[in-house]
Amino acid sequence: MFRLDPETAHKAAIKALARLPLAVLAERDDARLAVKAFGLDFPNPLGLAAGFDKNGEAVDAVFRLGFGFTEAGTITPLPQPGNPRPRLFRLMRDEAVINRFGFNSEGAAAVGQRLARRKGSAAAQKPGVIGINVGANKESADRAADYVRAIAALAEVADYFTINVSSPNTPGLRNLQEADALDDLLARVVAARDEQIEFFGRKPVLLKIAPDLSLAELDSIVARARARRIDGLIISNTTLSRPATLLETQTAKQQGGLSGRPLFALSTQMLAAAFLRVEGQFPLVGAGGVDSAARALAKIEAGASLVQLYSALVYKGLGLPATIKRGLLAALERNAYPTLAAAVGASAKDWAAGKIAAEDI
Repeated sequence: MFRLDPETAHKAAIKALARLPLAVLAERDDARLAVKAFGLDFPNPLGLAAGFDKNGEAVDAVFRLGFGFTEAGTITPLPQPGNPRPRLFRLMRDEAVINRFGFNSEGAAAVGQRLARRKGSAAAQKPGVIGINVGANKESADRAADYVRAIAALAEVADYFTINVSSPNTPGLRNLQEADALDDLLARVVAARDEQIEFFGRKPVLLKIAPDLSLAELDSIVARARARRIDGLIISNTTLSRPATLLETQTAKQQGGLSGRPLFALSTQMLAAAFLRVEGQFPLVGAGGVDSAARALAKIEAGASLVQLYSALVYKGLGLPATIKRGLLAALERNAYPTLAAAVGASAKDWAAGKIAAEDI
C-alpha cells in the first residue's frame, strides 16, 4: 500500500474492506468497555473518525475490525469533487497525514440510499453506532441551510449527527465557529433535527471543533453549545499548525490539515480545557493522535467518554482496534478503574494546565 500514492491507497482500502469477505478481527467486547453517551449504547469507546469512510461504503467492515462506532462523511447535501489532487500526503517518520480533500462527497442522496439498503441486512443487526458527519457545499450561498438539508436527507439512517464547522480545507468554513454564526447554525440544526423526531426518533447532534482555537474562542463555543442544548462536542479536527518537532519538513509545507501522532498534545489539551468548561452538561469525544491504548486512556482521563482514530490505521494496521481494547482492559485493572466511565476527566486539570508531557504517553 505504501508504494501507492496516498489517495489511491485510501480508495483501495475502502473497496477492499467493503467487498472482501474479511474475517472478524476482534473478540466480543468486554462489558467493562461499554459506554452510554448521548442516549446511545456503544459496545466499546473506540470509533473510526470521519474522513476515512466518507461515503458510508464500509460500515459493517469497520465493526468487524472491532470499532464500537463509525462516522461516515463528511457528507454534503449535493455531490462535489473536492479540491484538486494531490490532496493527501504521508509524513512517514512522524506517523502523520496532511489532507486538503475539501469535502469530496457523493452527496446526501447517494449515501442515504446506500445506508438505507444496509438497514435491512443481517449485518445491520450487529452492535455498532453509525454517526453521520455533515458539511456545507463549497459554493453554497447559505451554508447553515446546507446542514439543515443534510440532516433532513439522512435522519432515517443516522444514529447521531456531527456538525463539521472545523475543516480547514473549505474556505471560510471555520468562520462558522464564531459566536453569532455558530449560534444561528446550532439553532437551525437543532430545529431541523427536532422536526424529524416524530418519524425517526431523536438523533443526537454533536459539534466538531478545531484544535487551533484560543481559550476565549473555546469559551464562546461551549457557551453556545450549552445554550442550544446540543448533545456533545468532538475535539478535535485537524490542525493548521506545524509542530517544530516534525521530521518530514518538506512534506509539512503542504497546505491542509495535519492529523496523526503530532496532533495528540494539542488536541488533548483542548479536550481537557473543554471538559472543565462543559461541567458535565454533555459528553465529549476525543480525537487526534490516538494510536495506542495508553493514548486512548489519556484522552478518556482528559475528559472524553469516547475516542476516535483514523490516521493511526495507516501506520499501525487493521489490528489496531483490537490491540487498543485489550490494552484498555489491562489499564483499567492497573489503575483500579471499575469501568471506563470512572476514568473520564481524572487528569483533565493536569492536561489543561500543561502538566502532562504528551511524548511520555
